[in-house]
Amino acid sequence: MSGLILGMDTATPSTAVAVWGPEGPALERRDDPAEGQRPAHGPRLLALVEAALEAAGAGWEEVGRIAVGIGPGGFTGLRLGIATARALAQGRDLPLVGVSSLAALAAGARDDAAGRTVLAAIDARRGEVFAAAWRDGEPVLEAMAIAPADLAARLGAGTLTAPLAVGDGAVRYAGELAMAGAVVPPQDAPEHRLSALQVCRLGAVAEPADRDALLPDYRREPDAKPPRLP
Repeated sequence: MSGLILGMDTATPSTAVAVWGPEGPALERRDDPAEGQRPAHGPRLLALVEAALEAAGAGWEEVGRIAVGIGPGGFTGLRLGIATARALAQGRDLPLVGVSSLAALAAGARDDAAGRTVLAAIDARRGEVFAAAWRDGEPVLEAMAIAPADLAARLGAGTLTAPLAVGDGAVRYAGELAMAGAVVPPQDAPEHRLSALQVCRLGAVAEPADRDALLPDYRREPDAKPPRLP
């Protein structure tokens, strides 16, 4: 891989964009709506892309690939983020890499886990979370949509014992998870924010995808099935 990586994620209500290089810049620009506000992925994503490149002092000619979070997460946000990444990759003739949004969330908390399992949980609405877990970088719980009570029931078994639980799903259901032995950082802890820098870092070591074949990882059926991506 050569050049900088432009990374983005729209799996959560936040819109996150980063520019990262192994020996270059590592900066992020993001929009985090206040609780109760609607996500602003549509009006903010491209503006954040340009802002991140400008802040890095980089032009498109220095970008070597694009990495995008593919979910699981909100249906509308994922579709918009992936469609935008596909369009930018095609227009700039750049390789495109898909990254698990849950893996990126967990990677951001790994330094604070101290050998503990990291449980990444994104609020899936409808009384569920999208969750997956890793220990020492190895997956121990496959990504799934699951009710918090069912997830809590798994926490006393095997490698899921007393995990560090991060993400807006962990915040929303902190009581249930904590009672089951999970360690949930305070609501305003940075570990709960899905960083596009982690999307970049994971995207640096992933194989590029076929642009037309890169699709959102929904993990469940939407209430109303969206039209297929072009």
